[in-house]
Amino acid sequence: MPRRPLSRRALLAGMAAAPFVPPVRAQAIWPNRPVSVMVPYPPAGGADTTARILYATVGNLLGQQFVIENRGGAGGTIGEALVAKATPDGYSILHDATAYSVNGALYANLPFDYDRDFDPVALVSLVPNILVVTPSVPVNNLADLIAYAKAAPGGIDMASSGNGTLQHLSLELFRFMTGVKVNHVPYRGGSLALNDVIAGQVKFFFSNGSSVVGMIQSGQLKAIAHTGKGRLKSLPDIPAVSETLPGFEAYEWNGVFVPHGTPPAIIATLNGAINRAIASPEVKDRFEQLNIASRPTTPEQFLAFVHEQTERWGKVVKQANIKIG
Repeated sequence: MPRRPLSRRALLAGMAAAPFVPPVRAQAIWPNRPVSVMVPYPPAGGADTTARILYATVGNLLGQQFVIENRGGAGGTIGEALVAKATPDGYSILHDATAYSVNGALYANLPFDYDRDFDPVALVSLVPNILVVTPSVPVNNLADLIAYAKAAPGGIDMASSGNGTLQHLSLELFRFMTGVKVNHVPYRGGSLALNDVIAGQVKFFFSNGSSVVGMIQSGQLKAIAHTGKGRLKSLPDIPAVSETLPGFEAYEWNGVFVPHGTPPAIIATLNGAINRAIASPEVKDRFEQLNIASRPTTPEQFLAFVHEQTERWGKVVKQANIKIG
């Protein structure tokens, strides 16, 4: 039977009964073009490594390309400032690190405000530092190292990957908690510091835990302890610093933020994709090989974590009187 055409009255009645659909539905179809991921640090570092592992899977889950952009400098604040001023439409996101929770205490006149200009999305990773020493140093555990440092007339020289970095803050926390004399030797990056520790020019260093596994396993470096909890899957014989110094904890973390005002639906979609990605075998297995831990979080849980980290490291910066800029 041929269909009878709708009368104008029936058509208008049907339109009135139907739910209103906004003419622009960007939130519902996000992302419908490539997404720019700002990593505010140089390539090949910890944040860049986790980003490239993570967003290959996130992109597959959401059916769009996530393009990594590295913009290093000034402890991450140059790249952070660009995202703070970006349009809050979900197409500019920030993949940041521990410096996000430290910079506010280090820099006096930033052109943005962390609490005001960013919205949290999800925690991605947690990487402990590993306290490494030149193999010829006659210490095999943290108690040995503390005794060695206390016996040294001028204390010990300890490298960091730069002023205000987590490696520097770990050094300061170690000094506060043990009372030993530590002479800070800052480098322009962790790789330069590692080269000198291997050569014995500086003998002690809290290194990023994902970058030294091969050097420890090959015997180029001796590992004393790590700054996380429990034991590491790739280096199960290395104890946590907290086994000797209760309460000592330091993680290099990575997490995702968006410009403030990004629609909640987009934040929820991105959060869900990140949590699914870090639980996937391809991301989880690769993270474990690099001593990277991860766990699913809501934006609210991630915000609480960031606030705790900001309070923790702000106290260390103040106590050590570290000033940059």
